Amino acid sequence: MNGTPLLEARDLKKHYPVTQGLALQKIVGWVRAVDGVSFSIHPGETLSLVGESGAGKTTVARAVLLLEALSGGQLLFEGRDVGQFGRAELKEYRSNVQAVFQDPWGSMDPRMRVKSIIAEPLVVNSTMDKQEIKRKVLDLLAQVGLRADQAELYPHEFSGGQRQRIAVARALALNPRLVVLDEPVSALDVSIRAQIMNLLKDIQATHELSYLMIAHNLATVRYMSHAVAIMYLGEIVEYADGDELFENPLHPYTKALISAALPTHPDDITEDIVLPGEMPSPLNPPRGCHFHPRCPAAMDICREVAPEVIHIRGVHQVSCHLYD
Repeated sequence: MNGTPLLEARDLKKHYPVTQGLALQKIVGWVRAVDGVSFSIHPGETLSLVGESGAGKTTVARAVLLLEALSGGQLLFEGRDVGQFGRAELKEYRSNVQAVFQDPWGSMDPRMRVKSIIAEPLVVNSTMDKQEIKRKVLDLLAQVGLRADQAELYPHEFSGGQRQRIAVARALALNPRLVVLDEPVSALDVSIRAQIMNLLKDIQATHELSYLMIAHNLATVRYMSHAVAIMYLGEIVEYADGDELFENPLHPYTKALISAALPTHPDDITEDIVLPGEMPSPLNPPRGCHFHPRCPAAMDICREVAPEVIHIRGVHQVSCHLYD
């Protein structure tokens, strides 16, 4: 996609110090939760970050939401360095970048009515009067498929899928440009997931919203994504358009993830790839390619030399010595 990206990450790093001692704490190491991640998201586009727990996906999302201070790299919004923003620009950025979390119940005050939950961002960040806020809340409820009379209810009076619709309405209140979706449907019943995914896609088309989605379920990723980044131990090992990645996966880790997913059709025959062991600790990652201890295609060079990013075609990139 041409033009300036809405959001661009350049070599993002987030390292956490590991300390020893109580009174005189000494740094004895660093947990490299995110270690040189780059990607871009254009208007109206969904980028999904995929990988096992501990890969660094949520840390990237928290950095985009400014909930984590970066250890290195740059975050650019519409071509401007977020790290150079003043107070007014940061407030505007936070209005433009909202979030929908996995568990809507955990992010809602059970003592507040739905109308107050949705209105809260408007009360804090806008100059709208009470009547304007009321009209906006009712409009948001309609956009996410809820009735106007449900504004008077409390969160516990809704099902999981309805609570996620409320979370989406609250995220849309400030007319954001980008919404971070952290496992938005994984806590829902299978029968409800498609409804919420369709809702998110409809809203994206209507408002030209961009999404940064954190997900494990590859069926969800394939349905929602324009581009996909596969993360392993704080790094992106493969990056491609959604269809291209699923039809032509290159990295052994990507192939293993796809083989572990349920086939889209019962007659499909998929390669069964079982990875040994677990993801190593980001405190002490393996030398060379971080994936080599579990990789079925590991070579001698993989144990010593970290692979470079190799551009295959279009935006398809892979970090793997198999393609040197």
